[in-house]
Amino acid sequence: MKTIYAAFVAASIGLATFGPAHAQTANPSPAAMAVAKQIIAVKHIDEIYKGAVPGLVERTKGVLLQSNLNYQKDLNEVAVKVAKELAGREQEIGTEIAKIYASHFTEQELKDLLAFYQSPLGKKAVEEEPQVFVASRQYMEQWAQTFSEEINGKFRAEMRARGKTI
Repeated sequence: MKTIYAAFVAASIGLATFGPAHAQTANPSPAAMAVAKQIIAVKHIDEIYKGAVPGLVERTKGVLLQSNLNYQKDLNEVAVKVAKELAGREQEIGTEIAKIYASHFTEQELKDLLAFYQSPLGKKAVEEEPQVFVASRQYMEQWAQTFSEEINGKFRAEMRARGKTI
């Protein structure tokens, strides 16, 4: 469920990032950044990247282990060391997401968004969005499967009409 929620949040970020509202400046003000960071907190966007450092360290260790099986003990020890050294770097992601928000929305729009997400309806939207996303994705997958079968049928019918069976 966390993966689906993360995917939904990422999609939400994409919609917010590429939506019609755009701020006037490429370098957001500190005030706009502060509000954008609050939006990230209220929407729980940090759930997407909170495990990024340990996850990437483990993934890198796994890749290195594939061709260096004799070094498993050492690579395990190095992974712990590297993870400690790089702990907290995932906050760079949050800062950049805040910058993206603050670059696409004016400070007032950010304040309005924050007010919405802090309202009862906004809280409900944040809470319900993962379930809406899951249901929407399931419907889209089912629709795509059914539609693909229809397309396949049309291809086969057209090819039969041409005297060719596939």
